Parts: sequence; C-alpha cells; structure tokens
Amino acid sequence: MAQAQTPPAAPAPAAPAATRQAQPMAADPALEARVLKVAEELRCLVCQNETIAASNADLAVDLRKQIRVKLGEGQSERQILDFMVERYGDFVLYRPRLSATTVLLWAGPFALLLAAGGVLAINIRKRRQSLAEQALSPAQAQRVRELLEEAAPAKVNRP
Repeated sequence: MAQAQTPPAAPAPAAPAATRQAQPMAADPALEARVLKVAEELRCLVCQNETIAASNADLAVDLRKQIRVKLGEGQSERQILDFMVERYGDFVLYRPRLSATTVLLWAGPFALLLAAGGVLAINIRKRRQSLAEQALSPAQAQRVRELLEEAAPAKVNRP
C-alpha cells in the first residue's frame, strides 16, 4: 500500500498593509520640519479625523511628498495651503478658516445653544404661569387646613 504524501507547507503570509516602511524624509531637517508643519494643517481625505502628518493612508503619503516638492521649489507654506484648498476645497483644512461659507459651521453650535436656552426659558415661564393660575378652590383650601390641623397634634417633640 502506498502512503499518502503530505502537501508542502504553505508560504508565510505577507506582512499586513498597515506595516509600512519608514516614511521618506527630506535630506534637510529644516525642510522636513516645514513639511510636517504644513501637513499638520491639512486633513487626511481618507481618514478624515487625522492630519496628513499623522495618517499612513496612501493619499496622505502622496500629499506629504507633494508638499515636500513644492517647498523644495520655493513655494511658501501659505501658497501650498491655498493650492490644496483650491484643489480639494475647504474641507482639506484641518482647522477651517472663518469665511462667509464656513460662518454657519462656526456659529451654528452657539446659535443652537441659544435657541435651546430660549425654548427652555419659555417653557419654564409657561409652567410657572399655569401653576399660578391653578389656585386652590375654597373647598380645597379648607381640606388642606383640616389635614394640617390633624397632623399637628401627631408631632412628637424631640429634645
């Protein structure tokens, strides 16, 4: 009888995509510091809750390279930010500028808070007025007095 042969072992799985090689850096540390400063001002369009300086998404890596090239060409940080806004819109800024288009985003939460406070104040005022209008009838007032008088002798004097 022939023995069954065991299949060869499967190759080890490739490293996960999250483990990447070190990010390329500019040869000049001052240039790299400027790259990171600009990258801290830009939102990763893939992650959306990280700056492109902190993100490892492919788009963030590409944008950091683009910043590095533009700074190497002599463009200012403001010119690069303006270019990115022109290309990707205000959303690319991690801290959006205050402008006519973003004023609602900045003022909206405060306006909602004021509106909620106004609604709460109106409701409290209406409740107080309705309670004041619901005065006791003479029969109800007499009943309350009787109950209080009955409860008075039951009090125990404690030293």
